[in-house]
Amino acid sequence: MVCRYDTIGLMRLWIVAAVALAGLAGLAAAQAQDSGDPVAVVAAHPRIFLDPPRLRLLTRERTRESQRWRRLEALVDGGGALPEPGFALALYYQITGDASAGRKAVAWALGARDLRQMALVFDWCQGVLDEAQKRDLGQRMVAAMTNAAADQSTAAVRDRALAAVALYDEVPDVPGRELNRIAREWWSGNMVAKLRAGRSPQPGEVYPLFELLHAIRAGANLDLREEFPDYFVDLPIDRLMSYYPAPVKSAENDYWIGSPAGAGSPDLRAAMLSRAADLAMAALDPAAQGSQMLQGWLMHNDRFTMRDSFGAPYEFLWTNQYQPGLNYQLIPLTYYDAARGRLFVRSSWDDSADWLGCFDGAAQKVENGRRIELNMSAASPQIFSAARVYFGRTARTFRMQAQAGAATFIAGLDPGAKFRVEITGVTPYAAQADRGGLLKLQFHADQEVNVRLLPVR
Repeated sequence: MVCRYDTIGLMRLWIVAAVALAGLAGLAAAQAQDSGDPVAVVAAHPRIFLDPPRLRLLTRERTRESQRWRRLEALVDGGGALPEPGFALALYYQITGDASAGRKAVAWALGARDLRQMALVFDWCQGVLDEAQKRDLGQRMVAAMTNAAADQSTAAVRDRALAAVALYDEVPDVPGRELNRIAREWWSGNMVAKLRAGRSPQPGEVYPLFELLHAIRAGANLDLREEFPDYFVDLPIDRLMSYYPAPVKSAENDYWIGSPAGAGSPDLRAAMLSRAADLAMAALDPAAQGSQMLQGWLMHNDRFTMRDSFGAPYEFLWTNQYQPGLNYQLIPLTYYDAARGRLFVRSSWDDSADWLGCFDGAAQKVENGRRIELNMSAASPQIFSAARVYFGRTARTFRMQAQAGAATFIAGLDPGAKFRVEITGVTPYAAQADRGGLLKLQFHADQEVNVRLLPVR
């Protein structure tokens, strides 16, 4: 890959090391889980997201009265409408021990239908749940899990996973069966199968996916990523490169907008969950190089800190300002993922940069701050200092200025198409377009050349 660093092997090792660093007991449990034994939850309440290290970190944020804590505190103490009251009130209760906030969270959950928040309240508010409330809320959660069992979307599976982790030792049979279905069937047969086929989760699926990963790893000492680690090694850099260069400003803060974005006003709720996904991603493997690059991006400017009543609880939950962050501007300006057929190029890391994305069989560019859809059959070559991209849906002969230091791609080809490649001064060779219809050419000298692609049946 053009911009996958030389240390990519080391990054993969970090994923394995992260499991080992959980301790010998946790590693033994993880190995038992991987052997095919039933998935078992081994952690005590609170077991969803708030493991002891994160709980200590968040309690410290309250002690030092960080801005993130003060925003959450103001939202709860202010008595205003909370977009996700179960989540916010239960989180506040865990950090403060304020029983009134916990009871409010429980009262809300007993009349709610949001299974994810009900699970968080059940797990985080054990100290204020009486036996009758625990029984009633548990029954409501089991009913919600059963009614939604056919929904295989990432968000619905995440909801059931959180509920199963919360209820594991409180309700017989149902939580254990659901966890096994998710970890042994849905994960391999749905999520990993899609990843192996080169289909990445849609933007709205990424945050639910990482809540699912966090909950099962912390609750059951099982790291689902180990079944297909390559995708997760590359994902932080893919995320950074896929954002459009210029952020969108709102009344509270600025947001990065990920591609592909539709026409019209950006969806700020989706942008908040996208930042939450990045924060949760960096928190899952803080020692990995990709996570540290992502952390550097997330922490580089306070104007991106979420202050909205929806985003502030996520910002408080997942941010770790003590986590090491690397300079994201060291990331190469070209990112190419041949396995999934994705290509992103930037002119710089400035907000005013030009940008090109080829993904999902389409192409977009940002030039002078304007986003433009490119016609894959008629688009002119896109020339950057780091890469040159030509479009070959109809053309098969190109005259180009080769540059040894810049990657050159032909985009818009039929996915998987095979060609005999003829380049001036180079022995002809066979090549195949990737899943996204991209073909990478390599030049070793600066010269003007003719390139011909001859289809091979």
